[in-house]
Amino acid sequence: NEAKKDSCFEKRKTQMASSSYFLVIALLALASWQTMASDPSPLQDFCVAENSSHVLVNGFVCKDPKDVKAEDFFLAAKLDMPRDTNTNKVGSNVTLINVMRLPGLNTLGISLARIDYAPLGENPPHAHPRATEILTVLEGTLYAGFVTSNPDNKFLSKVLNKGDVFVFPEGLIHFQFNPNPYKPAVAIAALSSQNPGAITIANAVFGSKPAISDDVLAKAFQVEKNTVDWLQAQFWADNHN
Repeated sequence: NEAKKDSCFEKRKTQMASSSYFLVIALLALASWQTMASDPSPLQDFCVAENSSHVLVNGFVCKDPKDVKAEDFFLAAKLDMPRDTNTNKVGSNVTLINVMRLPGLNTLGISLARIDYAPLGENPPHAHPRATEILTVLEGTLYAGFVTSNPDNKFLSKVLNKGDVFVFPEGLIHFQFNPNPYKPAVAIAALSSQNPGAITIANAVFGSKPAISDDVLAKAFQVEKNTVDWLQAQFWADNHN
């Protein structure tokens, strides 16, 4: 009987060890997937982008460290200066500092933007396919929000005053609107990618080149085709500079 008990005990220990092993493997796989979902972590101090290289990689080829200078990490961006918000119909101007403008950002997984809003101007509904965004209001007031993914499509919004901070999760449609009809607003945003990308929803849907079939869009939005044709005929300006 004692031998039988010992055998059962050993068998149970083996099963528990096996279960623990597979649990650890699953957790490591999950952690690995989460890591791969964002910009890859650098494997050296820096990898300044070599923009003149013709080699195609996911990101940019590294400049030889011996040729790296302080200027590779510097940009006289004049982010303290107001931007012109009258260049487009939406009344906003996004000045993005990403790896294309600041080579030292390559592989560091971060970028920055100044956003100027005219009175009643907005940064229209858009998404960043590769970045989470954290925004803080420097001047004025903003009404900001985002919509969660299907099937809930829950809308979360907040009125932000000077000094307030709001986060827009990666890939979700979001916007900012200046509700003041008399005063402009200014915000600074940090994004968790060297090249976050931006998909402005109206521009992508109604301003694509070539145009999406009006049959497709009329069915999707449940409107008449002449309404889609009118929307596609508008000038869908980009507010990013």
